[in-house]
Amino acid sequence: MTDKLKVDLRGAPQTMLATFYAKALDADLPNSILHDTWARDIVDRIDYDWSRTTITATKSPAVTTRSAHFDRWARQFLATHPEAVVLHLGCGLDSRFFRLAPGPGVEWYDIDYPDVARLRTQLYPAAEHYHVIPASVTDPTWLQDIPAGRPTLMIAEGLTMYLTEQDGIALLRRVVDHFDSGELQFDAFNRWGIKGDWTNAVVRRAGAHLHWAINKPEDILKAVPGTRLLAWASPFDDDSFDHVVWYYRWTVKAMGTLPALRYMAQYHRYAF
Repeated sequence: MTDKLKVDLRGAPQTMLATFYAKALDADLPNSILHDTWARDIVDRIDYDWSRTTITATKSPAVTTRSAHFDRWARQFLATHPEAVVLHLGCGLDSRFFRLAPGPGVEWYDIDYPDVARLRTQLYPAAEHYHVIPASVTDPTWLQDIPAGRPTLMIAEGLTMYLTEQDGIALLRRVVDHFDSGELQFDAFNRWGIKGDWTNAVVRRAGAHLHWAINKPEDILKAVPGTRLLAWASPFDDDSFDHVVWYYRWTVKAMGTLPALRYMAQYHRYAF
């Protein structure tokens, strides 16, 4: 007998188990990047063979540096807009709401597939001003009930590459059209990152596929009227890498000197 929760996910939703496990492993490292004690404590409550993720503590910075980057951007937005709406799309099991602990003026919405949303509600406590929406992010109906008159932050970490270009553009347009003002913050792969999905063990083992390549900010600016570029960055430039072990840090620096690899993954930030 066990009180642990069984997990049975396929395709893109299964990949969130790998990113979640990376955060749990990072929490116990001497130089933890994300300090996600929520992930560390919750991972033991799930009945799953975590070795299937292929994630190790050594590999965890590939996930945690990205999450730390978007935590930082989100904090910047919330510091300026303490009564904002936050849409955390494709949230998986990420504890971002609990890590950031936004003030009482913020209404936070975590959106993911019903199976993932159900798992979240079993693993995380209920909280004031915190909502879990069981829906595909590409379903246009879930957005209709969210209040539109407040500055809105959309965060989509590890999501865009699993969407088709048509669905992804339609999603961004719906957010921009529905709300008066705010920001879009997300990461993306360029065409080389998408074509290399067969080399990504996490994607391959989950039976998932990558679709949407975003090569430069102009791809978004042209496709989503009303957006304005605030930042476009390579993960290799992120300060979080200063805290990883030396051999990982130097590997990253070497990769960052190659034009083909430098913007294979990217961080995007737009105002609307």
